[in-house]
Amino acid sequence: MTAISELQQKHEHFKSLSLKLNMERGQPADENFDLSQKLLSAIDENNYITDSGVDIRNYPGGVAGLREAREMFCEQLGVAPSEILVGNNASLELMSHFLTWALLRGVKGSDHGWLQDKPKLIVTVPGYDRHFGLAAELGYELVTVQMTEEGPDMDAVEKLVADDASIKGIYFVPTYSNPTGDTLSPEFAKRLVNIKAAAPDFTIFADDAYAVHHLIDNPIPAPNLLSIAKADGHADRVILFGSTSKVTFASAGIALAGMSEANIAHWSKLLSVLTIGPNKAEQWRHVCFMRQYPGGLKGLMKDHAAILKPKFDAVQSALEQNLGNKNLASWTSPTGGYFVSVQCKYPVADRVIALAAEAGVALTPAGATYPKGIDPDNSNIRLSPTRPSTADIKKAMEVFTCCVELASAEFNQ
Repeated sequence: MTAISELQQKHEHFKSLSLKLNMERGQPADENFDLSQKLLSAIDENNYITDSGVDIRNYPGGVAGLREAREMFCEQLGVAPSEILVGNNASLELMSHFLTWALLRGVKGSDHGWLQDKPKLIVTVPGYDRHFGLAAELGYELVTVQMTEEGPDMDAVEKLVADDASIKGIYFVPTYSNPTGDTLSPEFAKRLVNIKAAAPDFTIFADDAYAVHHLIDNPIPAPNLLSIAKADGHADRVILFGSTSKVTFASAGIALAGMSEANIAHWSKLLSVLTIGPNKAEQWRHVCFMRQYPGGLKGLMKDHAAILKPKFDAVQSALEQNLGNKNLASWTSPTGGYFVSVQCKYPVADRVIALAAEAGVALTPAGATYPKGIDPDNSNIRLSPTRPSTADIKKAMEVFTCCVELASAEFNQ
């Protein structure tokens, strides 16, 4: 029997098992949600006045969020309480407001809205599909650069922005990037903050969604973009985003935006046109819950890591055991975040994903990690091991690695 016949037979066996396994989206598992179950009872009908005297039932409280929430969650972005806006649910909503207002009015320091410049944003690839979708729908042209182990390819970024004033910013994940798990290095952070751009209002939109999502103890601290920017005289160039969507409940979290105090004033004025203020009841609930949780935010994230790390270990073990010496793919080994990125040697990503689907394993669609869903090399696959059980991940990875082998063999036959 030929090697390809053996792989086909193995694949047929997986198909006969009628599996229903899903590694498509980076969702928390129920066990992760259970850690925050007491969030539902963190406040009651008698607990509606905050420490600072705000009645969470009424309008007042400010568009920047409750003082107590700003004091608590500024830690997540590594900024001061005066340098954070706390909004509703997911950070994507805040990002959409900022990118929309930038089109209409520009950013702080702009003399006109970006729309008339036919604006472009640099994005990293492989990258986050929701970033691509949001920016493209708003009308930004996306310019791609490679995500490296140190962050965005800074040689490429510096070359792109030097003479093109229509490139208004960069939009990326600086810590445990989606999907590669790479983190911005201190050197690249310094270069990015101090970049010489043709656009005087060039802005760094950094979605620090996984800033506290470590899988290991005592991780090396990621460089603080805002701190570097302030020290180097570019305080208004950086806007950080984050949320508690994967910290507490995905459906009922709070969003964060960190920036200079001058930017806080600028963006608060614009946001106040859209809303009188965010959901103060949810913010107060989060504050009270985090105060009760052993070890606070750090304690909660350590408990999340204890659930997630065995799943990531199972992915790495299967990749190494089944593909380690076959020269068919390379992959990342992240120490945090929510994903693993696999790069096939041959242009077979769509075939791998189709074969996996036939065998009952759902994976992120091919091309999703590139703008417009088009991977020019048809080789990148994002694995999302966070929601399934470790046992299901082990079975799904058996199928996945078989499909990589089979698709590669088909391509070369």
